[in-house]
Amino acid sequence: MEVKVRYAPSPTGLQHIGGVRTALFNYFFAKSQGGKFILRVEDTDQERYSDESLQDLYDTLEWLNIKWDEGPVVGGPNGPYIQSERFDLYQKYAKQLVEDGHAYYCYCSSERLDEVRKQQQESKSSYQGYDRHCRNLSPEEIAEKEKEGIKPVIRLKVPTEGKTTFHDVLMGDITRKNKDISPDPILLKSDGFPTYHLANVIDDHLMGITHIMRAQEWIPSGPLHILLYKAFGWEPPVYCHLPMVMGKDGKKLSKRHGSTSVRDFREKGYLPEALMNYVTLVGWSFDSEREFFSQEELEKLFDITKISKSPGIFDYKKLDWFNGQYIRMMSDEDLGKALLPYLQKAGYVDGEFIGDKKAKFEELVVAVKPRLKVLSDIVGLAYFLFTTPEVAPAEMFVAKKMDLKSSYEALVKDYEIIKSNLDNGKSFEDAEADITQMAKDIGVKVNGVFTPLRVALTSTTVSLPMSDTYNLLGKEESYRRIEAALKMLEKEVQ
Repeated sequence: MEVKVRYAPSPTGLQHIGGVRTALFNYFFAKSQGGKFILRVEDTDQERYSDESLQDLYDTLEWLNIKWDEGPVVGGPNGPYIQSERFDLYQKYAKQLVEDGHAYYCYCSSERLDEVRKQQQESKSSYQGYDRHCRNLSPEEIAEKEKEGIKPVIRLKVPTEGKTTFHDVLMGDITRKNKDISPDPILLKSDGFPTYHLANVIDDHLMGITHIMRAQEWIPSGPLHILLYKAFGWEPPVYCHLPMVMGKDGKKLSKRHGSTSVRDFREKGYLPEALMNYVTLVGWSFDSEREFFSQEELEKLFDITKISKSPGIFDYKKLDWFNGQYIRMMSDEDLGKALLPYLQKAGYVDGEFIGDKKAKFEELVVAVKPRLKVLSDIVGLAYFLFTTPEVAPAEMFVAKKMDLKSSYEALVKDYEIIKSNLDNGKSFEDAEADITQMAKDIGVKVNGVFTPLRVALTSTTVSLPMSDTYNLLGKEESYRRIEAALKMLEKEVQ
């Protein structure tokens, strides 16, 4: 049997981490089994549907290099792969269920249903939901409703007794009493639109899906889907409900934890390889030690039985670390190409670097490479180089346990040492060593003498190492900035 899995999102919002992890698990499982990965667009929720969301779906999978074997754009033998293009199929099979006695037409108005719910709430009835009013209408009653021109919905006849069980690869057998299953849910709406449950089961069967890997939040729908498979006389697929993706606080990952849409991660400068690798490890592990996997390795090594039953924790700091490691693996040339758009977007540069500016940019790439967590970090780290910032406020020059006067005096000594070294053919690194020794001699922590220098050169308290900063700015510009800072501080301390 050829393994066939599907990723079937609704284009009602941007692709988020939880959904993408589902896509990755399905994709890697299919590839590891020599099977096929199907993309299906479930767009029956027309009120929330958006073209932007659909395009984001395609863009996200393309960015992650996840190629579907069947689906929109690429086609396949079981199309269409967009549900709104399959309405005739849903109507055909829904009517088949009615003819076979597994479903029925319901003519209840929304007002009547509201009244039923109200009465149930007032009586605190344990039975909450549709009261099966139209389940046993006589042919004469149905004919009367038809004469009135009422457009019915089609409801599934859920057994009122017994139990329904389905097996889950991770969770084992899951059983639910039929009386606790949603009472006779709507399969086909009065406007001809299918509900999720009907379309989902029909599509999975007709597309030959053998394994359904979806979030554990869909477990309550499992028994209902099994009843639908039985009603059609079809063999249900293998189920594997995936653990939830949680924040470090143990709650379902949401915007309160940080970014959740892949677009946000992409714009901030996370690499697709890093995000793919890390997200695959949220709820799955190959062994207790290995963390880094290429896409090709995951396509071979992914094992469905190694998915955890427990929720996966999405750690933003761990993702930053992963991304930093992947950045370090890039060649300087490729990293430069990846960083350039961020500098362009920030307005630092137009076009590409050429001549001496290209050499300086290549020097910058080497300097920032060990310090980048995400590509967009380049904007803050390179600010001092592509702009001529104003001298920072006096208080920024003051390190912990220092005051303005001692900070000014430290910068005076810094400048004297720098000029003494550089004007006599020595390097800035030599000057740094002498400044460090000077801090020891006067009994000041190193930060106390380097903070004024750092702020003078960059107008920030966090920057590249001083030697990289100086080398990128050059002697003339470095001297100019230090002198401007000293002039301002001198006025402040007088």
